[in-house]
Amino acid sequence: MWPLLSMLTVFPTIFMLNFSVHVENQTQVRDTMSRKHHRVYQLYSRTSGKHVQVIGRRISARGEDGDKYAQLVVEADTFGSQVRIRGKETNFYLCMNRRGKLVGKKASNRSADCVFVEKVLENHYTALMSARYTGWYVGFTKRGRPRRGNLTLPNQQEVHFMKRFPPGEQPDLTTPFRFTTISKRSKRVRATGPR
Repeated sequence: MWPLLSMLTVFPTIFMLNFSVHVENQTQVRDTMSRKHHRVYQLYSRTSGKHVQVIGRRISARGEDGDKYAQLVVEADTFGSQVRIRGKETNFYLCMNRRGKLVGKKASNRSADCVFVEKVLENHYTALMSARYTGWYVGFTKRGRPRRGNLTLPNQQEVHFMKRFPPGEQPDLTTPFRFTTISKRSKRVRATGPR
């Protein structure tokens, strides 16, 4: 009896470890089967009080609400939360080089430096961690200047962002939600005689 109880208590922990490893492995793999998901929004920086801008090769957090350079296209094409962020106006991607500096790169460049992992924090802000350089985050100073990724931590306010819709593209929340009705399926009756 005791060996059976010990097996039942050990099995769930083994299963949880294997499942978390599976999810982590699948997050790093590109998903070629699903449709790629594109969203347009602005990233509001908690420290500068402005929006992230991609102005060619220059990156800053000094954009006003509705600024054309502050509108970002976020492309997700993995099982997990890996995204690529592109400036809608300039068509340059937000990237982090090997020194931790934020730079803009042309859309033709499919570098791994331009892939970030979206993390929703306990305070409901979003942090963007480099997928290539684990532990390095996108961050900005109070003046909107980029911070080097190797000097950032997830609990610092400099790396906290809030996603906001651009003006005019906000969803209409006044219309009531419509539930879809599902009718019961009827059982098919097979012909019992020869065909």
